[in-house]
Amino acid sequence: MSLRDTLLALLVPIVLGFGFPISKLAMDSSFPPILLNGLRWSISGLIMFYFFPFPKNYFKKMLIISFIGCTLQYGLSYSGLNMIGGTSATLFVQAEIPFGILIAYFLLGEKVPIKNIIGLITAFIGIIILSGNPNLEGKMIGVIFILSAAFLWSLAQVIAKDVSEKIGGLALTAWLGIFAGPQAIFASFLIEGNSFEYIYNATPQAWLILIYLGIGMNVIGYSCWYSVLSRNPVNNVMSVLLLFPITGLLTSIFILKETPNTYAYIGGAIIISGVAMILINKKKTKI
Repeated sequence: MSLRDTLLALLVPIVLGFGFPISKLAMDSSFPPILLNGLRWSISGLIMFYFFPFPKNYFKKMLIISFIGCTLQYGLSYSGLNMIGGTSATLFVQAEIPFGILIAYFLLGEKVPIKNIIGLITAFIGIIILSGNPNLEGKMIGVIFILSAAFLWSLAQVIAKDVSEKIGGLALTAWLGIFAGPQAIFASFLIEGNSFEYIYNATPQAWLILIYLGIGMNVIGYSCWYSVLSRNPVNNVMSVLLLFPITGLLTSIFILKETPNTYAYIGGAIIISGVAMILINKKKTKI
């Protein structure tokens, strides 16, 4: 990757790694998970869509990407985060990378090197160890939600790659917000109840977090992500996600005041080791 793309890519796990755990604070005080997700995408979409023409040639794909990668994925992700701690959720999210390897193999026919197979197995061993964490007893539905969301996110990135190349990362982020926001808000009304009451009674802290999610994570984070993704191979870009658990764990410890136990450290270390084995390429890349 070029120096510019490298710097933009490095910004992504920092912005997302901070935003994901603090979402729990907004859910604890004010917004249910699906509504939080819908409002987040609505904010970014309304801020950005004026600047980009409607992608009519990609309407079907945009609908699919927004539903899989935004509405359903983050609905499950936030619901899982609402049930388990930010530390465990941040580590389980790393399943996105091994899931991505499997999806690329079955859908795109990409060959999987022995190194990646070993890394994939290692990562899933770490997930199994982390799942045995006593802190997660009785919360396995939350773990399933997070892992399902990780799978859906990886699937969405495969589908989004082609669209981001054609219309650009900024335009993709803008219109995903317009597509996903109403989907999630409508789903919230059906599943979570009176959305207007939650919005009216939300605390100032929850609104500040929501604004960060809409502007920081979406407008800045995802715009950078899809822009870099449109110009570089997926495997090269995915490597920056190794920073996500670091920023996510630090946020969980210092902002959410969580104290990871031995299971979290051991399972997390094994997961990250497996992911690193998959993503780190011996070939030199041009900076």
